[in-house]
Amino acid sequence: MFTEVLTKRSRRFALLDLLTGPHGVDRYTELVDPTWTRGNARAKVVGVRRSTPRSVTLTLAPNRAFDGFRAGQHINVSVEIDGRRRTRPYSPANAEGEANIELTIGRHDGGLVSTYLFDHARRGMVVGLDSVGGDFVLPARPAENILFVSGGSGITPVMSMLRTLRARRHAGQVTFVHYARSADEACYRAELAVIAREMPNVTVLHGYTRVATDSDLDGRFGAGQLPAGVTHADAVYACGPPALVDAVRELHPHAESESFVPPVFTADESGGGTVSFTTAGVDVVDDGRPLLNQAEDAGLAPESGCRMGICFSCTRRKTSGVVRNVVTGAVSSTEEEDVQICVSAAVGDVDIDL
Repeated sequence: MFTEVLTKRSRRFALLDLLTGPHGVDRYTELVDPTWTRGNARAKVVGVRRSTPRSVTLTLAPNRAFDGFRAGQHINVSVEIDGRRRTRPYSPANAEGEANIELTIGRHDGGLVSTYLFDHARRGMVVGLDSVGGDFVLPARPAENILFVSGGSGITPVMSMLRTLRARRHAGQVTFVHYARSADEACYRAELAVIAREMPNVTVLHGYTRVATDSDLDGRFGAGQLPAGVTHADAVYACGPPALVDAVRELHPHAESESFVPPVFTADESGGGTVSFTTAGVDVVDDGRPLLNQAEDAGLAPESGCRMGICFSCTRRKTSGVVRNVVTGAVSSTEEEDVQICVSAAVGDVDIDL
């Protein structure tokens, strides 16, 4: 019966698309409200708060095209800045399954999108949602003894995990360790205090790396900072700057981890081939850097987002040649394939459909 209803509904929409062609019904409904689309996931900003000097928290009401996410995953969020669509991956902080999405975005020095949203986000703004992904997730059956470690805006995916555990009434031991520059910059500090009071199985520790007032921890992450028993956690999740993630993995080699800080690329001295951006009709001599950088220096403006191989918004078709992933070191074949140009460097002559 349910399938039959969906089929009838799909037929009605198909008829509407035919009658409103060539653009389809979405092009007309979005003139009334940009979120009234069936094919494109979008969200309206329904709440904005700036609870720390360097972050903004947005509450988003997504349309029906958005399928949800798992605690810990990230979403590609698109916003128009100076007439150009910009995309960045952000991890929701709310528990999975909730109707609205909560994003807490740290303002990064030099960060285009984070700075724009910190300065200009407002109720009623519409943003695009796309490509929910990431393997940094809370499993359906979580471990009994869990350690969360986060730094700065890396708190959001583990906050989503903690909130999800709370909603599931998880009874196992949970230790939540968060690092910030100071108490004023510690996101979710008040809520974490409430959770720790209401859930005896949850221990919350804060480490402040610049202004140590009210810090629970002395210095950077290490074995000597943690309470007895935490070093033997059954599952460890870490998200934050690479140095913090590396320190956690040194103590817990099997920790699940994620970092949204763009890697620093070193140009490969084996450059010198020809990179052809075939659609634009532009050829450049390869200098060993990722293809995105070379395209931008050649005056092209390809869509891009995270610039670290996470969001996939810069994916383009490689029609010939070989490329190397500068993050993983993996080398592609000579066959046609889609590649992420932000983390792909040419190996010899390469043709890119751009």
